[in-house]
Amino acid sequence: MLQALIQILGLLIDLVTTVVIVQFVLSLLLVFNVISLNNNIVASIWQALNAILDPVLRPIRKIMPDTGMIDFSPIVLIFGMRAIQILLAGAANSIASGTL
Repeated sequence: MLQALIQILGLLIDLVTTVVIVQFVLSLLLVFNVISLNNNIVASIWQALNAILDPVLRPIRKIMPDTGMIDFSPIVLIFGMRAIQILLAGAANSIASGTL
C-alpha cells in the first residue's frame, strides 16, 4: 500500500516537473519574442500555468534572496519534490524490510 502511494506521489511530482518545464520554455519564447501574449491561446496557456504554479512558487520566492532577472524558485521546487520522493521511498523500503 505504501509503495503504491509513493508511486502516485512520483507521478504527481513528474506532472508538476513537466508543468514547470513547460512554463520555463514558454517564458523563454516570450522573452525572445518568438511568441506573444497578444495571441489569445498563448495568453490563456500562460495564465493557466501561472495560476497552477504561483501558489507553490510564491512561498519559495519569499524565502529565497532576490537574484535579479533569474528566478531559481522552479529549480528549488523540483529539487525539493525529488528529495521528498527519495526520502519517502527510503522510508518505505526501511519499513518493508523491517529495519526502521
